[in-house]
Amino acid sequence: MTVRYEINPPKISDDGQDVRNVLFERIETISSVCNGIHLTDSVLGIPRVSPFEIAKQIRESNKNIKLTCSLRVRDKNLNDIEKIVQESIGTVDGILVLMGDKSDTMSNKDNLIPSQVVKALNDNGLDKKIELFLSLPSNPNFAKIQKKIDAKPVGFVTQVIHSKDQVEKIVNYLRPNGFKIIPCLLLPSKNNLKSAEFLKIDWSNYEENIIEFINEIHSIDSEILVTSPNDFKRAHETLTKLAT
Repeated sequence: MTVRYEINPPKISDDGQDVRNVLFERIETISSVCNGIHLTDSVLGIPRVSPFEIAKQIRESNKNIKLTCSLRVRDKNLNDIEKIVQESIGTVDGILVLMGDKSDTMSNKDNLIPSQVVKALNDNGLDKKIELFLSLPSNPNFAKIQKKIDAKPVGFVTQVIHSKDQVEKIVNYLRPNGFKIIPCLLLPSKNNLKSAEFLKIDWSNYEENIIEFINEIHSIDSEILVTSPNDFKRAHETLTKLAT
């Protein structure tokens, strides 16, 4: 099973050495019980340190862990994006290309569509040097995401799922076409409750048996992305159990 753990880089406003020290201590700790780290890009439109900058620092000390980064296109042009992708080759294994949340402080050009960006990167041969992913709703209407499918990413990272049926539906439709699927799961805990409410996640059917639920997802798909934005302790405990 490939288990990736999602980490939010520090906010620009909070980016002091102490904050970075805590971040890299957590990355080192969690890396011992998972196969990969996924770094987000300014979640909720709040400016944060570049995930690619953090990935570069991780790679300097850990040559083996799988590294993926989100790349928001909302506030960038295609030349900026191509430069970022080119410079990340050899450091990160994959990039999740997404629109990104609106921001009050960033430019929000809003003229690029993720599927068009992936197609352009593929046309330039970058898909042969790095894996390019697109995001997918947890309950997709496949007729409405045909442009994403036609863009031919290596695969899709789902929004937060909360049932085995959701994963089965996505995998059964897309796996025959050769796409990788990485389901995203929010760990149930009191500290993550606000995130669950914001995302309208119902974890009642696996709240008490998260390990069993993750193993069920694994039986359908070989990869999973675990997010636990406000409860690192819970994440470490859960991934430790999975690793034993």
